[in-house]
Amino acid sequence: MRHHPFILAVTALVLAACSASPSGSSSDGGPRTPTPLASARSTAPGDPRELVTGLNVPWAIAFLPGGDALVTERDTARLLRVTPAGKKTDVGKVPGVEPEGEGGLMGVAVSPSYARDQQIYLYYTAASDNRVVKATYDGRLGTPKPIVTGIPKGGNHNGGRLAFGPDGMLYATTGETGDTSRSQDKDSLGGKILRVTPDGAPAPGNPYGTRVWSYGHRNVQGLAWDDGRRLFATEFGQDRFDEINHIVKGDNYGWPVVEGVGDRRGYTDPLLTWTTDEASPSGLAYAGGSLWAAALRGRRLWQVPLTNGEPGRPVARFENTYGRLRAAVTAPDGSLWITTSNKDGRGDPTSKDDRIIVVPVR
Repeated sequence: MRHHPFILAVTALVLAACSASPSGSSSDGGPRTPTPLASARSTAPGDPRELVTGLNVPWAIAFLPGGDALVTERDTARLLRVTPAGKKTDVGKVPGVEPEGEGGLMGVAVSPSYARDQQIYLYYTAASDNRVVKATYDGRLGTPKPIVTGIPKGGNHNGGRLAFGPDGMLYATTGETGDTSRSQDKDSLGGKILRVTPDGAPAPGNPYGTRVWSYGHRNVQGLAWDDGRRLFATEFGQDRFDEINHIVKGDNYGWPVVEGVGDRRGYTDPLLTWTTDEASPSGLAYAGGSLWAAALRGRRLWQVPLTNGEPGRPVARFENTYGRLRAAVTAPDGSLWITTSNKDGRGDPTSKDDRIIVVPVR
């Protein structure tokens, strides 16, 4: 299994002492701190601007052809349409969603063939499970059709991210909902990254002939591919280390046997780690040669420069500027759209929350 030498456990003390610029701080530390790659870029993002205010736990964003975005609200089960100019339209409430704890209306993805099939995909918590559905959206939302059911649901650790990969397959992230045995059970859909066809069947080439692509996860809420078609994912740790992992077909990422770096045969170590108070990473995007991880408890946007899939020194952007950050997605124009999550019961909302922030990437 793959064991990567670049592992960071960034401490708050070092963050406070190592300010790189007015827009962020650069830091490293912890038990295994290598020299960062000299060629990795860490160019600061441009000045952010508020696009939309007054939302309620906006969880995910997916772009339609033409540049408008579909946005989910976890706790209200509403689907919104937002233009690049900031005009917001209420598409409607998604039927069958039963929000509870960290569950509700979560992921959204747009078919790569949307111009032809007008299909969108949603991940939500229903009465008995978490599930993935597809629906027609032509300005109005059609009746959702379940394509993946039986994903474990719980008060927390529900996963929820949806994204189409460069291979045209749909990827879904799931959590173990607090039952750690699910992560190592290949027959369970909990604690996994799933890879399915647009109709929800196990995708051709999956390692076990099922929907499972990788396993041994605790709670994954972010997916992104770089220019080399490499897949990366964020993962919530328990008490010690949050992670970004390079996801490889069929690999076991260790939970609950290993949290963070284990150097144990049969388990794949993370690409990098943070302590849980610095990150709790949810959404993940790739833009401008870097990964961008939205941090909830960490209340910052982490920039991780990449060179041929290898990470440079992570840089904290907008620390304590917007509060808890949930989604991070690359817009068609190359900018980042990020959402706040200050109304999720764990934040300190302002009169503007929750918000969508647009961040230019140079």
